[in-house]
Amino acid sequence: MLTPDLILSFKQSLLALQDTLTQTWLDLDSDAQLQEDVWQRPEGGGGCTRVISGGQIFEKGGVNFSHVYGDNLPASATAVRPQLAGASFEAMGVSIVMHPTNPYVPTSHANVRLFVATLPGGVSHYWFGGGFDLTPYYGFVEDCQDWHAAAKAICDPYGQDVYPRFKAWCDDYFYIKHRQEPRGIGGLFFDDLAAWGFDKTAAFALAVGDSYGKAYESIVKRRQHTPYGERERAFQVFRRGRYAEFNLVYDRGTLFGLQSGGRTESILMSLPPVVHWLYDYQPAPGSEEARLTEFFLTARAWI
Repeated sequence: MLTPDLILSFKQSLLALQDTLTQTWLDLDSDAQLQEDVWQRPEGGGGCTRVISGGQIFEKGGVNFSHVYGDNLPASATAVRPQLAGASFEAMGVSIVMHPTNPYVPTSHANVRLFVATLPGGVSHYWFGGGFDLTPYYGFVEDCQDWHAAAKAICDPYGQDVYPRFKAWCDDYFYIKHRQEPRGIGGLFFDDLAAWGFDKTAAFALAVGDSYGKAYESIVKRRQHTPYGERERAFQVFRRGRYAEFNLVYDRGTLFGLQSGGRTESILMSLPPVVHWLYDYQPAPGSEEARLTEFFLTARAWI
């Protein structure tokens, strides 16, 4: 049975996850500046936005917490749950996006969230969502394998079918339909997850956040000192355009935030700081730039 104490306990765990990841990135990039913004939502709830920028490693990143509530679920939530139209809602989560300075360090994203919807008769429904994914500019097989090995290690205690299912879900979700290409090399994605019961599903969601931090930190340390020049930087900011397109056109979290009257600055924090769109750009055949889309950005089995 869902109780206020269970919800409060998960909220406290989310806040602890935000603190841990914020400190991890600041320890990794001692030159980075932290801007913290605690905000309130007039319609109900609020959050804490933490932006990390200007460092040697991270050009821009964010570790955000939000806990919002309202009288009616936004359209982005009821589109797949029409039976919950008219329900009040409570939503909380931690969302992380890190955009590196060095093009050889991939961009990363993770999200852990809980929704609770209560129908007029007082019946409540809850579900968890989240996952993590990696968006390289210059790919390395070792990084992709380690990333997916971390994802599989989280899933295996919950069933041998979980990793293949959540990996495929991630590949399908983070697909830029109008470009006909994936956003990155995937990882895990899950939503509407409640079948394991509250405690077990909450533990899984929090493990996703914890494992994300460890897996990404390892890749950053491995690639942060790789030399690069103007060519790599130009390709990085061009490819960032794909990231921006997905977030603005398809991302359900972005749509939910905007439709629910969320804080625009926090919602759009995920966008990269510098982006270029080039008309009909084609990488040189046989180049590392071409290899990104020809080899890495394909729905392949990395482990």
